[in-house]
Amino acid sequence: MMYDVCFILQYFESTMPDAASELNFRNPFELIVAVVLSAQCTDKRVNMVTPALFAAYPDAFAMAKATEAEILHYIGSVSYPNSKAAHILGLSKKLVSEFNGTVPSTMAELTTLPGVGRKTANVVMAVAFGKPAMPVDTHVFRVSHRLGLVPKTANTPEKVEAILTKRIPSEILSKAHHWLLLHGRYTCTARNPKCERCGLKEVCKI
Repeated sequence: MMYDVCFILQYFESTMPDAASELNFRNPFELIVAVVLSAQCTDKRVNMVTPALFAAYPDAFAMAKATEAEILHYIGSVSYPNSKAAHILGLSKKLVSEFNGTVPSTMAELTTLPGVGRKTANVVMAVAFGKPAMPVDTHVFRVSHRLGLVPKTANTPEKVEAILTKRIPSEILSKAHHWLLLHGRYTCTARNPKCERCGLKEVCKI
């Protein structure tokens, strides 16, 4: 197993040395809003709506003064816009009232914000603050199982996160998240995976 982990990580390092988030953001506030918007929605779509949204509401203080309807005006084309508008307004208000408008950097604090679960918190910790974290979305979950990085018994995102965190060195854990996500997004897709162009066929379990 550990040989496979090393092989897989070395393959990703050689093929995706500059892997990073595909969401566009300039600071932790823009990132956390973008990640909330990205749930069950493509990063491409999110990147289409955030420039105007952030031009109108550049920080938590400005966003907290908006109404749900005003936020909805900018994000109407993303999935589940009504609930996301409520979450964005709620998290902005809480950032202002409890964190002086600054996005916190710990799991315990981040998950107190409306609309922010463990995965979103992990993304913010990893991408905004450079902390070792492993956000597990559908891509990471699927690829981790297909490559045998986790056993079949790891049947929840939390279990996958715990195992990957143990098996992947902390100094590359956040980067490994991007490797697994991008591999799942573009090569190891849910339907019709592009196995012919994958260099990990020899360790793949499908």
